[in-house]
Amino acid sequence: MASGEGGSPVELEVGPRTVRISHPERVYFPEAGHTKLDLARYYLAVGDGVVRALRERPCMLHRFPEGVTGEKVHQKRLPRGAPEWVETVRVTFPRYNRTADELCVTELGSVIWAVQMSTVEFHPWNSRRGHVERPDEWRIDLDPGDACDFATVRRVAGVVQEVLAEVGATGFPKTTGGDGMHVYVRVRPEHGFDDVRRAALAFAREVERRCPQDATTAWWRKDRDPAAVFVDYNQNARDHTIACAYSVRGTPDARVSAPVRWEEVPDCDPRDFTLATVPGRYAQLGELHAGIDDAVFDLAPLLEWAERDEAEGEPAPPQPS
Repeated sequence: MASGEGGSPVELEVGPRTVRISHPERVYFPEAGHTKLDLARYYLAVGDGVVRALRERPCMLHRFPEGVTGEKVHQKRLPRGAPEWVETVRVTFPRYNRTADELCVTELGSVIWAVQMSTVEFHPWNSRRGHVERPDEWRIDLDPGDACDFATVRRVAGVVQEVLAEVGATGFPKTTGGDGMHVYVRVRPEHGFDDVRRAALAFAREVERRCPQDATTAWWRKDRDPAAVFVDYNQNARDHTIACAYSVRGTPDARVSAPVRWEEVPDCDPRDFTLATVPGRYAQLGELHAGIDDAVFDLAPLLEWAERDEAEGEPAPPQPS
Protein backbone atom coordinates (compact mmCIF):
# COMPACT_ATOMS: atom_id res chain seq x y z
CA MET A 1 0.00 0.00 0.00
CA ALA A 2 1.08 3.58 -0.60
CA SER A 3 0.23 6.92 0.93
CA GLY A 4 1.03 10.50 -0.02
CA GLU A 5 0.32 10.41 -3.79
CA GLY A 6 1.35 13.39 -5.91
CA GLY A 7 4.40 15.50 -5.24
CA SER A 8 4.66 14.65 -1.55
CA PRO A 9 6.66 11.64 -0.37
CA VAL A 10 5.05 8.21 -0.69
CA GLU A 11 5.39 5.49 1.91
CA LEU A 12 5.43 1.98 0.50
CA GLU A 13 4.73 -1.02 2.70
CA VAL A 14 7.21 -3.71 1.64
CA GLY A 15 6.68 -6.78 3.80
CA PRO A 16 7.68 -5.74 7.33
CA ARG A 17 9.37 -2.55 6.09
CA THR A 18 8.10 0.91 5.30
CA VAL A 19 10.15 2.63 2.60
CA ARG A 20 9.72 6.32 1.99
CA ILE A 21 9.95 7.42 -1.64
CA SER A 22 10.79 11.10 -1.93
CA HIS A 23 10.03 13.01 -5.15
CA PRO A 24 7.82 10.18 -6.44
CA GLU A 25 6.73 12.34 -9.36
CA ARG A 26 10.28 12.83 -10.70
CA VAL A 27 10.37 11.57 -14.27
CA TYR A 28 13.19 9.04 -14.68
CA PHE A 29 12.36 7.99 -18.26
CA PRO A 30 11.26 11.09 -20.19
CA GLU A 31 10.64 9.24 -23.46
CA ALA A 32 8.31 6.72 -21.82
CA GLY A 33 7.06 9.06 -19.08
CA HIS A 34 7.86 6.73 -16.18
CA THR A 35 8.47 8.25 -12.75
CA LYS A 36 10.47 7.22 -9.72
CA LEU A 37 7.29 5.85 -8.16
CA ASP A 38 6.57 3.84 -11.31
CA LEU A 39 10.04 2.32 -11.00
CA ALA A 40 9.45 1.38 -7.35
CA ARG A 41 6.10 -0.17 -8.19
CA TYR A 42 7.68 -2.15 -11.01
CA TYR A 43 10.16 -3.75 -8.61
CA LEU A 44 7.32 -4.50 -6.20
CA ALA A 45 5.50 -6.29 -9.01
CA VAL A 46 8.47 -8.57 -9.79
CA GLY A 47 9.66 -8.77 -6.21
CA ASP A 48 10.22 -12.51 -5.80
CA GLY A 49 12.13 -12.66 -9.07
CA VAL A 50 14.47 -9.76 -8.48
CA VAL A 51 15.20 -10.87 -4.91
CA ARG A 52 16.02 -14.38 -6.16
CA ALA A 53 18.42 -12.88 -8.72
CA LEU A 54 20.15 -10.71 -6.09
CA ARG A 55 19.90 -12.74 -2.90
CA GLU A 56 23.11 -12.70 -0.81
CA ARG A 57 25.22 -11.32 -3.68
CA PRO A 58 27.49 -8.27 -3.52
CA CYS A 59 25.71 -5.79 -5.74
CA MET A 60 26.87 -2.71 -7.62
CA LEU A 61 24.18 -0.08 -8.13
CA HIS A 62 23.74 2.01 -11.26
CA ARG A 63 22.12 5.19 -10.00
CA PHE A 64 20.56 7.96 -12.08
CA PRO A 65 19.89 10.86 -9.67
CA GLU A 66 18.47 13.05 -12.45
CA GLY A 67 16.85 10.28 -14.47
CA VAL A 68 18.27 8.23 -17.33
CA THR A 69 19.10 11.28 -19.45
CA GLY A 70 21.44 12.53 -16.72
CA GLU A 71 24.68 11.29 -15.24
CA LYS A 72 24.97 7.61 -14.33
CA VAL A 73 26.71 6.82 -11.04
CA HIS A 74 28.38 3.40 -10.66
CA GLN A 75 28.13 2.81 -6.92
CA LYS A 76 29.95 -0.06 -5.28
CA ARG A 77 29.72 1.15 -1.70
CA LEU A 78 26.32 1.26 -0.09
CA PRO A 79 24.95 4.82 -0.28
CA ARG A 80 24.86 6.69 3.01
CA GLY A 81 21.74 6.85 5.07
CA ALA A 82 20.69 3.21 4.76
CA PRO A 83 18.29 1.86 7.40
CA GLU A 84 19.89 -0.58 9.84
CA TRP A 85 18.00 -3.49 8.28
CA VAL A 86 19.66 -3.04 4.86
CA GLU A 87 22.44 -5.64 4.76
CA THR A 88 25.89 -5.45 3.19
CA VAL A 89 28.84 -7.67 2.33
CA ARG A 90 32.45 -6.52 2.43
CA VAL A 91 34.46 -7.26 -0.69
CA THR A 92 38.12 -6.62 -1.40
CA PHE A 93 39.82 -5.14 -4.45
CA PRO A 94 43.44 -6.33 -4.21
CA ARG A 95 44.59 -4.29 -7.20
CA TYR A 96 43.63 -1.08 -5.42
CA ASN A 97 44.29 -2.32 -1.87
CA ARG A 98 40.82 -1.32 -0.72
CA THR A 99 37.50 -2.75 0.40
CA ALA A 100 33.87 -1.82 -0.09
CA ASP A 101 30.69 -2.66 1.78
CA GLU A 102 28.28 -3.43 -1.05
CA LEU A 103 24.53 -3.89 -0.91
CA CYS A 104 23.59 -7.49 -0.13
CA VAL A 105 19.90 -8.03 -0.84
CA THR A 106 18.09 -10.41 1.51
CA GLU A 107 14.59 -8.95 1.15
CA LEU A 108 12.57 -6.80 -1.22
CA GLY A 109 12.69 -3.79 1.08
CA SER A 110 16.39 -3.36 0.27
CA VAL A 111 15.61 -3.19 -3.44
CA ILE A 112 12.94 -0.53 -2.95
CA TRP A 113 15.23 1.45 -0.64
CA ALA A 114 17.88 1.38 -3.40
CA VAL A 115 15.28 2.78 -5.81
CA GLN A 116 14.67 5.56 -3.32
CA MET A 117 18.39 6.26 -3.64
CA SER A 118 17.90 6.64 -7.43
CA THR A 119 19.01 3.14 -8.41
CA VAL A 120 17.64 1.95 -11.74
CA GLU A 121 19.94 -1.02 -12.47
CA PHE A 122 21.17 -3.80 -10.18
CA HIS A 123 24.46 -5.50 -11.10
CA PRO A 124 25.31 -8.40 -8.75
CA TRP A 125 28.42 -10.57 -8.52
CA ASN A 126 28.14 -14.21 -9.55
CA SER A 127 29.07 -15.31 -6.03
CA ARG A 128 27.35 -14.94 -2.66
CA ARG A 129 28.59 -13.49 0.58
CA GLY A 130 29.07 -16.91 2.17
CA HIS A 131 31.64 -17.78 -0.51
CA VAL A 132 32.55 -14.54 -2.24
CA GLU A 133 35.64 -16.01 -3.92
CA ARG A 134 33.78 -19.08 -5.25
CA PRO A 135 31.07 -18.33 -7.83
CA ASP A 136 27.85 -20.29 -7.88
CA GLU A 137 26.57 -18.75 -11.10
CA TRP A 138 28.10 -19.35 -14.54
CA ARG A 139 27.13 -16.58 -16.93
CA ILE A 140 26.98 -16.97 -20.70
CA ASP A 141 26.89 -13.51 -22.25
CA LEU A 142 25.95 -13.29 -25.92
CA ASP A 143 27.28 -9.88 -26.91
CA PRO A 144 26.51 -8.86 -30.51
CA GLY A 145 29.04 -6.96 -32.60
CA ASP A 146 28.24 -3.55 -34.05
CA ALA A 147 26.90 -5.07 -37.29
CA CYS A 148 25.18 -8.08 -35.70
CA ASP A 149 21.40 -8.38 -35.72
CA PHE A 150 19.26 -9.99 -33.04
CA ALA A 151 18.37 -12.91 -35.31
CA THR A 152 22.03 -13.94 -35.09
CA VAL A 153 21.92 -13.65 -31.29
CA ARG A 154 18.88 -15.94 -31.27
CA ARG A 155 20.63 -18.50 -33.47
CA VAL A 156 23.68 -18.58 -31.20
CA ALA A 157 21.38 -18.92 -28.18
CA GLY A 158 19.93 -22.03 -29.83
CA VAL A 159 23.43 -23.53 -30.12
CA VAL A 160 24.08 -22.64 -26.47
CA GLN A 161 20.94 -24.53 -25.48
CA GLU A 162 22.08 -27.52 -27.56
CA VAL A 163 25.53 -27.70 -25.97
CA LEU A 164 24.15 -27.18 -22.47
CA ALA A 165 21.79 -30.11 -22.97
CA GLU A 166 24.66 -32.32 -24.13
CA VAL A 167 26.71 -31.66 -20.99
CA GLY A 168 23.69 -32.02 -18.71
CA ALA A 169 23.34 -28.38 -17.69
CA THR A 170 20.10 -26.42 -17.37
CA GLY A 171 20.37 -22.87 -18.69
CA PHE A 172 18.05 -20.02 -17.77
CA PRO A 173 17.92 -17.44 -20.58
CA LYS A 174 17.07 -13.76 -20.40
CA THR A 175 17.37 -10.70 -22.54
CA THR A 176 20.05 -8.24 -21.48
CA GLY A 177 17.87 -5.16 -21.76
CA GLY A 178 20.12 -4.19 -24.66
CA ASP A 179 20.84 -6.06 -27.88
CA GLY A 180 22.14 -9.37 -26.51
CA MET A 181 21.13 -12.29 -24.36
CA HIS A 182 22.35 -13.91 -21.15
CA VAL A 183 22.07 -17.52 -20.08
CA TYR A 184 22.67 -18.37 -16.42
CA VAL A 185 23.62 -21.77 -15.01
CA ARG A 186 23.88 -22.54 -11.30
CA VAL A 187 27.12 -24.28 -10.36
CA ARG A 188 28.56 -25.66 -7.16
CA PRO A 189 30.62 -23.03 -5.31
CA GLU A 190 33.71 -25.26 -5.42
CA HIS A 191 35.94 -23.33 -7.85
CA GLY A 192 37.53 -19.90 -7.93
CA PHE A 193 36.85 -17.27 -10.54
CA ASP A 194 39.79 -18.36 -12.72
CA ASP A 195 38.49 -21.90 -13.10
CA VAL A 196 34.90 -20.80 -13.73
CA ARG A 197 36.21 -18.48 -16.45
CA ARG A 198 38.30 -21.33 -17.93
CA ALA A 199 35.20 -23.54 -18.04
CA ALA A 200 33.16 -20.73 -19.58
CA LEU A 201 35.82 -20.20 -22.26
CA ALA A 202 35.92 -23.92 -23.10
CA PHE A 203 32.14 -23.89 -23.49
CA ALA A 204 32.28 -20.73 -25.61
CA ARG A 205 34.88 -22.30 -27.91
CA GLU A 206 32.59 -25.29 -28.45
CA VAL A 207 29.73 -22.96 -29.38
CA GLU A 208 32.08 -21.16 -31.79
CA ARG A 209 33.11 -24.47 -33.41
CA ARG A 210 29.47 -25.29 -34.10
CA CYS A 211 28.50 -21.94 -35.60
CA PRO A 212 31.74 -20.21 -36.71
CA GLN A 213 29.91 -17.77 -38.96
CA ASP A 214 27.77 -16.48 -36.10
CA ALA A 215 29.91 -16.78 -32.94
CA THR A 216 33.40 -15.73 -31.89
CA THR A 217 35.63 -16.00 -28.84
CA ALA A 218 38.35 -13.70 -30.22
CA TRP A 219 40.05 -11.88 -27.36
CA TRP A 220 40.72 -8.60 -29.20
CA ARG A 221 37.79 -6.62 -30.55
CA LYS A 222 39.73 -5.86 -33.75
CA ASP A 223 39.87 -9.61 -34.43
CA ARG A 224 36.11 -10.13 -34.14
CA ASP A 225 33.70 -10.13 -37.05
CA PRO A 226 31.36 -7.20 -36.28
CA ALA A 227 28.46 -9.25 -37.62
CA ALA A 228 29.11 -12.06 -35.11
CA VAL A 229 28.20 -12.65 -31.47
CA PHE A 230 31.03 -12.55 -28.94
CA VAL A 231 30.43 -15.37 -26.46
CA ASP A 232 31.82 -13.35 -23.59
CA TYR A 233 33.35 -15.71 -21.04
CA ASN A 234 34.97 -12.70 -19.32
CA GLN A 235 31.74 -11.99 -17.46
CA ASN A 236 32.85 -14.78 -15.13
CA ALA A 237 36.00 -12.93 -14.06
CA ARG A 238 36.19 -11.59 -10.52
CA ASP A 239 34.30 -8.35 -9.87
CA HIS A 240 32.62 -8.40 -13.29
CA THR A 241 28.93 -7.69 -12.98
CA ILE A 242 25.99 -7.60 -15.35
CA ALA A 243 22.38 -6.56 -14.89
CA CYS A 244 20.39 -9.16 -13.02
CA ALA A 245 17.17 -10.82 -14.07
CA TYR A 246 14.29 -8.32 -13.90
CA SER A 247 16.61 -5.32 -13.65
CA VAL A 248 15.35 -2.27 -15.48
CA ARG A 249 17.99 -0.74 -17.73
CA GLY A 250 18.79 2.92 -18.16
CA THR A 251 17.42 3.04 -21.71
CA PRO A 252 14.93 5.62 -23.00
CA ASP A 253 12.21 2.97 -23.30
CA ALA A 254 12.86 1.54 -19.79
CA ARG A 255 13.81 -1.85 -21.15
CA VAL A 256 14.15 -4.81 -18.78
CA SER A 257 16.64 -7.68 -18.61
CA ALA A 258 13.79 -10.17 -18.81
CA PRO A 259 13.74 -13.94 -18.31
CA VAL A 260 12.30 -15.81 -21.28
CA ARG A 261 11.36 -19.42 -21.93
CA TRP A 262 13.59 -21.36 -24.33
CA GLU A 263 10.66 -21.84 -26.68
CA GLU A 264 10.29 -18.05 -26.89
CA VAL A 265 13.91 -17.43 -27.87
CA PRO A 266 13.55 -18.01 -31.65
CA ASP A 267 10.99 -15.20 -31.93
CA CYS A 268 11.62 -12.90 -28.97
CA ASP A 269 12.36 -9.20 -29.38
CA PRO A 270 14.13 -7.35 -26.53
CA ARG A 271 12.05 -4.24 -27.24
CA ASP A 272 8.97 -6.08 -26.01
CA PHE A 273 10.22 -6.29 -22.42
CA THR A 274 9.89 -3.00 -20.58
CA LEU A 275 8.95 -1.53 -17.23
CA ALA A 276 5.40 -1.21 -18.60
CA THR A 277 5.01 -4.73 -20.01
CA VAL A 278 6.98 -7.07 -17.75
CA PRO A 279 4.70 -6.84 -14.65
CA GLY A 280 1.73 -8.17 -16.66
CA ARG A 281 3.90 -10.89 -18.15
CA TYR A 282 5.18 -11.79 -14.67
CA ALA A 283 1.65 -12.01 -13.32
CA GLN A 284 0.67 -14.29 -16.20
CA LEU A 285 3.73 -16.56 -16.49
CA GLY A 286 5.21 -16.38 -13.01
CA GLU A 287 8.91 -16.26 -12.16
CA LEU A 288 10.64 -18.03 -15.06
CA HIS A 289 13.90 -18.46 -13.13
CA ALA A 290 12.17 -19.92 -10.06
CA GLY A 291 13.85 -23.30 -10.49
CA ILE A 292 17.38 -22.02 -10.99
CA ASP A 293 18.64 -22.87 -7.49
CA ASP A 294 17.52 -26.48 -7.91
CA ALA A 295 19.40 -27.04 -11.19
CA VAL A 296 23.02 -27.13 -10.04
CA PHE A 297 25.68 -28.19 -12.57
CA ASP A 298 29.11 -29.69 -11.91
CA LEU A 299 31.74 -27.86 -13.98
CA ALA A 300 34.02 -30.93 -14.18
CA PRO A 301 33.21 -31.76 -17.85
CA LEU A 302 33.95 -28.21 -18.96
CA LEU A 303 37.18 -28.08 -16.98
CA GLU A 304 38.20 -31.25 -18.85
CA TRP A 305 37.47 -29.41 -22.10
CA ALA A 306 39.60 -26.53 -20.85
CA GLU A 307 42.50 -28.87 -20.13
CA ARG A 308 42.16 -30.36 -23.60
CA ASP A 309 42.19 -26.93 -25.25
CA GLU A 310 45.18 -25.82 -23.20
CA ALA A 311 47.08 -29.02 -24.09
CA GLU A 312 46.39 -28.26 -27.73
CA GLY A 313 47.91 -24.81 -27.41
CA GLU A 314 44.81 -22.73 -26.70
CA PRO A 315 45.35 -21.26 -23.23
CA ALA A 316 42.93 -18.82 -21.70
CA PRO A 317 43.73 -15.17 -22.46
CA PRO A 318 44.91 -13.01 -19.53
CA GLN A 319 42.35 -11.76 -17.06
CA PRO A 320 40.57 -8.59 -18.25
CA SER A 321 41.24 -5.37 -16.37
